[in-house]
Amino acid sequence: MIPAWFAEDIGDGDHTTLSCIPPDAMGKSQLIIKENGIIAGVEVAREIFKAFDPELKMTVFIQDGSEVKYGDIAFVVEGKIQSLLQTERLMLNIMQRLSGVATRTNEYMQLLKGTHTSVLDTRKTTPGLRMLEKEAVKLGGGTNHRIGLYDMILLKDNHVDFAGGIEQAITRTKEYLKEKGKNLKIEIEVRNFDELQQVLNIGGIDRIMLDNFSVENTRKAVEMIGGKYETESSGGITKETLRDYAECGVDYISVGALTHSIKSLDMSFKAVDI
Repeated sequence: MIPAWFAEDIGDGDHTTLSCIPPDAMGKSQLIIKENGIIAGVEVAREIFKAFDPELKMTVFIQDGSEVKYGDIAFVVEGKIQSLLQTERLMLNIMQRLSGVATRTNEYMQLLKGTHTSVLDTRKTTPGLRMLEKEAVKLGGGTNHRIGLYDMILLKDNHVDFAGGIEQAITRTKEYLKEKGKNLKIEIEVRNFDELQQVLNIGGIDRIMLDNFSVENTRKAVEMIGGKYETESSGGITKETLRDYAECGVDYISVGALTHSIKSLDMSFKAVDI
């Protein structure tokens, strides 16, 4: 992954740096935090520096998952100035995005304090960066939903409709898992109380997703489920309504915005006199 990142950015050479910085010039740069939040990507940055120039020396002061504030110095890196300049933007792009994900997740988790509800991420991630973004969610205090299409069954509305209904979707899924010898959790999305009652009648699943239920209907649905299955709220839930849904007693609230529309955390990588 890292070689592809460098190929995209550097191509046949960073001609700006190569033209004005001697190859043997040595220097030091520091990562300066310019916005309060949760830092993520420090260990990814280490791998980026190591992959480009193993002689770069990185000294870390603030670890992944820590709270940071304006003016904090997260780490310093010493070595060839050419290497510092050529790794700067790639490292910052990764760290700013991952820290933005961790910070957004932490903001949501703070709103859930005192409840037993956890915020879940989704598959609405940047292609190629899913594992890193999901790790950032965990660093922010959130919980990972399924990683991809392979590690959990999630019967959504389209699956149910194409399969011919709730019963057919669940029955075929259980037959498939038995045939393939796979032990995967089954979650099913319901859109209304009729579908919820069908699921409760059939059973054989692990989690029920309440899609686009109002707060009032979510509370009623949780009472109907009665703790028999895990519950997840999804669809149109904002920071303003998050707590209301959690107080209905759901186990999880999935929020695509944790990864698909975050604001990167501001930081810079600046030269230090040595």
